Amino acid sequence: MVPARAIAEEIDAERSGARVTRTSTVAVPDTGIGGGSADIGAAARSGRRWRPGAGAGRLRGVAVRVASLLVFVAVWWAVSAAGLVDARFLPGPGAVWEAFVRANSWHEIAPGVPREVRGEQNYFLWEHLVASLQRIAVGAGAAVALGPPVGFVLGTSRTVSAIVEPFLNFLRMLPPLGYIGLLIVWFGIGDTSKVWLLFLAAFPPVVIATISGVQGVSADRVNAARSLGANRRQVITRVLLPATLPDVIGGVRVAVGFAWTTVVAAELNNGIPGIGGLAYVAGQRLDTPLTMACVIVIGITALVLDAVIKWAGEVAVPWKGKA
Repeated sequence: MVPARAIAEEIDAERSGARVTRTSTVAVPDTGIGGGSADIGAAARSGRRWRPGAGAGRLRGVAVRVASLLVFVAVWWAVSAAGLVDARFLPGPGAVWEAFVRANSWHEIAPGVPREVRGEQNYFLWEHLVASLQRIAVGAGAAVALGPPVGFVLGTSRTVSAIVEPFLNFLRMLPPLGYIGLLIVWFGIGDTSKVWLLFLAAFPPVVIATISGVQGVSADRVNAARSLGANRRQVITRVLLPATLPDVIGGVRVAVGFAWTTVVAAELNNGIPGIGGLAYVAGQRLDTPLTMACVIVIGITALVLDAVIKWAGEVAVPWKGKA
């Protein structure tokens, strides 16, 4: 309620030709740090906290990463060129690059033989990678789809949790190589056993992360929602799910990373086409450059997958860390 005196003063000001406003704009000078008032305004409009020199800090981080990578490659080249390590055990960057190019092109089956073959094992290297990603998409995708509902039930029901959680922890502690032989007996050496292995590797981390997120929701939030008249469905959809989603995203990152590291184990038997199977076959025939090329591709793919999931999490839960 506006006091009568303030209203009278405002009327008098209007009559005298003056314009009275209740809000004011403060001009922010351009200090030259991080873009000045323009960056501050952009940060305010986007809801982000503005920090001086944030853009320069990001560029500095990228420069440090690139420089460290170049130093690593230079040291690797120097060690291999000096012959400090046998080339059969540590080929140089050039040999690894040649193996990578050869695995992605048509080439002669042997020097002087006119017959050409396609990549490695009759597949290009990128086709091996796509085959592994397809297995990951099915196996880890099923775990990501089923894990959160199961974890939510276990996190909200003590009875169900007491029954199921010991089996879940038992599965979580088993290394994938411990039961891959059993899966082959059950499902054969085809893709079915590989998909099951990836599913069993990715499922426990998602469920455990969801349980942790549900149980970590403050009771005060739930009680506050109930005191405002929210029913059980509204408490779940408006309180529990938004508060649990950041933990679920974190569990998905761990699960996909764990499943990707299990690719090699999943593709040990009849893993062609597959990047893990190709790395295993190349290692068996002592083709170290191709093995290292496969390992580098596996690592870079893992980084890309993690970055994509991290970005999707930031888009899906913009409120993370703000409450």
